[in-house]
Amino acid sequence: MTTTSAPASERLTRKVSQRVSQSVFDGSRLRVVLLVDVHDGAQQQFLEAYEQLCNQVASVPGHVSDQLCQSIENPSQWLITSEWESAPPFLAWVNSEEHVQMVEPLHSCVRDTRSLRFHVVRETGGPAEATPAKRRLQASPRIGDGVIRHALTFTVKPGSEAAVAKILADYASPEPRVDDTTRLCRTSLFMHGNRVVRAIEVRGDLLTALRHVARQPEVRAVEEAINPYLEQDRDLDDPESARVFFTRAALPAVHHVTAEQEDSQAERHALYYPARPGCGMRLAELLARQDEAAAGSPYSPVLRSTIFQRDDVVVRLIDVRGGLDAADPVLALGLPDPGPATKLTTLLDEAAGADLPRLLGLARMDFVTDRRSPEA
Repeated sequence: MTTTSAPASERLTRKVSQRVSQSVFDGSRLRVVLLVDVHDGAQQQFLEAYEQLCNQVASVPGHVSDQLCQSIENPSQWLITSEWESAPPFLAWVNSEEHVQMVEPLHSCVRDTRSLRFHVVRETGGPAEATPAKRRLQASPRIGDGVIRHALTFTVKPGSEAAVAKILADYASPEPRVDDTTRLCRTSLFMHGNRVVRAIEVRGDLLTALRHVARQPEVRAVEEAINPYLEQDRDLDDPESARVFFTRAALPAVHHVTAEQEDSQAERHALYYPARPGCGMRLAELLARQDEAAAGSPYSPVLRSTIFQRDDVVVRLIDVRGGLDAADPVLALGLPDPGPATKLTTLLDEAAGADLPRLLGLARMDFVTDRRSPEA
């Protein structure tokens, strides 16, 4: 019988808040699983491309190890697993332009991929026994609401903002039911200058939902209509062009917290935090810590908060009791304490300034549309 590799008192180092259903900032090691379907006859090409890639990945900060496995039943099915010290270094790498270029040789021999990411919650045996103090296993699992949150972001040509906003607001909602297990729950669109952020909530499988939406005629018509205004060119009829565009547009959710209070009249808003170069992840973590601390306060106007981050793009999607205009700017920004408020200004672009009421106005994104499915 295999035994656990360290006593519970050493292994369980952090108690998870039940209000936080998702976070990449808990210090746990990360296991990434990539399921790959290789074109028939391209196995050797895929293996050679992987060997070149893994040599490059080995030098990425935070990377621990990886394995490449081939199915014993179907030689076209492969599995890549990798371990990382924690989620932030992996996200910094996988969302980088360097990664986009690095994995390009793989795609010519791959039919389909599916990426899964897991925090290590428990383990047995293994060489880590000698260093239990460095291993961050959670005392309890996270309890979610069954909703997966994701966002896409891209920029449009300056001067086209009004035209793009009209296109994105005036379209028929797609069928929310994807299949027996997956349903679209909510889509919220906001703009900040020429940057568009589309946040979606899905119950079920995110990848299946995204593919479902992409096939809907009404959505395809909107995507084609905004093509002339995009700063990054794309051809949706070219699978490689579409893949690169949506890879660069992905804006992952890195933290979600829900307060105990509920209010059916809460308003949804989005705030864009202009991070200094290289400070996006630290800024997102600061906001996450403050949202977690404020979730139990009856005075906080923020009932739910989701933080999305990629490079130096940090967006906080919030449901606010009483609306944003009536809220205390400090509380609305997610900074109830003076210490974090001071630290925030050191992580923001200098143009944002240190005046928090002014910052709230600058961070506030323009509402485009917010759509909920009837059964969400």
